[in-house]
Amino acid sequence: MSATTVYLWKGKSAKGEVLSGEYEAKTRDDVGEYLRKRRVTITSIKKKPKELKLSFLQRKGVGVKDLSVFTRQFATMVNAGLPLVQCLDVLGRQLDKPHFKQVVQKVTADVEGGSTLAEALGQHPAVFSDLYVNMIAAGEAGGILDVILSRLAIFLEKADALQRKVKGAMTYPTIVLTVAGGACVFMLMFVIPVFAKMFQDFGGELPAPTRIVMGASNVLRDYWWLMGGGAVAFWFGFKRYRATAKGRLATDKLSLRVPILGNVIRKSGVARFTRTLGTLIGSGVPILQGLEITSRTAGNKVIQHAIEATSKSISQGDTIASPLKESGVFPPMVVQMIGIGEQTGALDEMLSKIADFYDDEVDAAVEALTAAIEPIMIVIMGGMVGSMLIAMYLPMFKMSSIVGG
Repeated sequence: MSATTVYLWKGKSAKGEVLSGEYEAKTRDDVGEYLRKRRVTITSIKKKPKELKLSFLQRKGVGVKDLSVFTRQFATMVNAGLPLVQCLDVLGRQLDKPHFKQVVQKVTADVEGGSTLAEALGQHPAVFSDLYVNMIAAGEAGGILDVILSRLAIFLEKADALQRKVKGAMTYPTIVLTVAGGACVFMLMFVIPVFAKMFQDFGGELPAPTRIVMGASNVLRDYWWLMGGGAVAFWFGFKRYRATAKGRLATDKLSLRVPILGNVIRKSGVARFTRTLGTLIGSGVPILQGLEITSRTAGNKVIQHAIEATSKSISQGDTIASPLKESGVFPPMVVQMIGIGEQTGALDEMLSKIADFYDDEVDAAVEALTAAIEPIMIVIMGGMVGSMLIAMYLPMFKMSSIVGG
């Protein structure tokens, strides 16, 4: 996703009033398109000068958790009958993150100046996604903003829970592998050389496992800088490759084929797709627009391509279920339930049921992943450290037998 820039614009309304403001967008053309849609005659558009940040440690990002809490509070206040501007003003004052506070204050000023809530939120795509803005627009158009905000809050809360589950599944193996790798490097760099010097003084031919470990120790000590540099170069090379369309597709395909972990990724992708599309359709967003938004939030290129193929197929008069089945990405049960939802005219409800089911499936898959990884990690860690210890003790057994003889 391209970075966005804040632009300062000036123009005139159809009545000749002088207008000005800020708009966050990817390019200057996007700002021009936004203003033309609102019948503003543009006089100037320029990038906003960067402000001097005294605290470079200040976090700018707005996470899913922050947004879900904001949306839940917003929904509660709107449902209580408070005016929109007052709700935004109160919410903006109580936010802790400076960047998020600044964004909400700008939204408040825009709404107070006559913009719709969706238009005001749309000026900040880095914080409020297309899904968020389109749902708000549907809520404003249908006079059910409080209902839409509640749906959005539920959606974001479930999305945050799903994200934490998948991240949690990867935390344990990452920690264990890091500890095992660190222990091996420490032994090869500092412990093995002590044994090596003792064996050299003893003389005689060393067992093959011992020679292999000592060779690995020498290589690591002499060329640690080259190996470290190679690892860093590989990491940056991999990131650059993954940043390309071809690389992203290839790595996403590979991730779905990884035993056990691929199952977690696939099920979380299905849960995200069904939850997002069900929420959009239930909020009154047209299905083609909903599929377009959902494809951009899929999180996996393989699933994204399947959704895009579905959108194209629907525009030609086909059903949703047929292209999903042909993609081979979605399980048969999901395809059948979506087909039933289309036939009964309750697609949004069926998608929500599938999402609830797959949320539980992700829980079960994460537990299965953790249960499978724990013994594997213990074996790997024990094997790595144990093999080095055995390789070092073999010559000592030989020395003790000679001394004993």
